[in-house]
This record gives sequence, structure tokens and C-alpha cells, in this order.
Amino acid sequence: MDRQRVTSSSIGPSEYEVFLSFWDEDARHNFIDHLYVALHRKGIRTFRIDDLRGGDIALGLLHAIEKSRLVLVILSDNYVRSSWCLDELVKIMKCRKEMGKIVFPVFYHVDPSHVRNQRGSYGE
Repeated sequence: MDRQRVTSSSIGPSEYEVFLSFWDEDARHNFIDHLYVALHRKGIRTFRIDDLRGGDIALGLLHAIEKSRLVLVILSDNYVRSSWCLDELVKIMKCRKEMGKIVFPVFYHVDPSHVRNQRGSYGE
């Protein structure tokens, strides 16, 4: 999915329990879809970019992050190569600092030490 063309600001007043932050092409149609379905089956309101419709995507994502109880950041090799994902991560970390948002990293085919020590694609 091309994140540049998908837009929304119509999140509404409802709150999500989980916001999923991920790079589409690394995780779609497998891990993210399975995670989303599993959370949904347990009755956990989960936001992913597919939920956006119409409006300004950046504003829609910010509202969804703010209205989510916690954020799962699915870190993959291409996540850090995406300026879109990095901008989203900046917003997430700002919400963590200013609003006490709970943020959990999920390492998807990435060695956590590469992220921690900024090696591999995380050191470029």
C-alpha cells in the first residue's frame, strides 16, 4: 500500500487499545495480518493504517496514536529506511514523552542488538 496516497482524519472519538506501526512491505500479509486478526478476535481494538479513510493522513495517524493506549512498533530492516516510518516513530516517541504512551518494540527478522548498538540497517 502506498502510504502517500492513503489519507484520513475521521478517526472519531473512540479509543484504540493498540496502534500498530510497521513498514507495509516487510510485514503485510503475514505477521501484521495475523497479529491484527488475533487481537481483533480477543476484542482488542487495534489500529493499523488500513483503518484510515479520507482527509490528512499525517493528522489521522497522529490522532490514532494519541487515542491508542499502547503502541507496538514492528521494527524490521526496512522500517528505518522509510522516512515515513521514522516520522511516525518520532510522533510515537513524542507521545511517549508528553503523554506517557506505552510503547513496545517488536523485532521482526531483526536482531535486537542491531537496534540497540545501531548496527546493520540500523547503523546506516
